Amino acid sequence: MAATDKQPGRTRLIGGPGILLVWLYGVMVVGAVSRSAVQIATEFDKAPLAYSLSAMAGLVYGFITYSLVRGGETARKAALVCCAAELAGVLIVGTWTLAEPSAFPDATVWSDYGMGYLFIPVLLPVTALFWLRRSRAATQ
Repeated sequence: MAATDKQPGRTRLIGGPGILLVWLYGVMVVGAVSRSAVQIATEFDKAPLAYSLSAMAGLVYGFITYSLVRGGETARKAALVCCAAELAGVLIVGTWTLAEPSAFPDATVWSDYGMGYLFIPVLLPVTALFWLRRSRAATQ
C-alpha cells in the first residue's frame, strides 16, 4: 500500500519501522497494565504512588498504540503529544526515583528511567518522536 490506508486522506503511521513501534508499545501496554492491576488489587497500600504511576504509564502506552494504529494527521499529532508527555514522565519519575528513593517503596515502570524494562521506557518515546516527525515529513 502507498502512504495511505483504506480511508482516503488518512496517513499510515505503521509502515516499516512503525510496525515495530506498535508491537513494542503493545508489549508495554500489557506489561504496565497487568503489573499495576495486580499490584493495585493486592498491595496498593504498600506503594500507592508507584502503582498509580505504573497504571498511568499503561494508559499512555495504550493511547499511543491506538493512535499509531489509527493513523491520520490528528492521530499523529496526538501521538506526538503523548510521546513527549511520556518522555517527560520517564525523565521526571526516573530522576525522582534516583533522588528520593524513599518516596518509592516499590518500582514503577518508569523507575530509574525504565531500568526494570531494559530502558525501553526511555528509548521508546525518543524513537517514536523521531518516527512521527519523519512520517510527517514524508507525507509533505
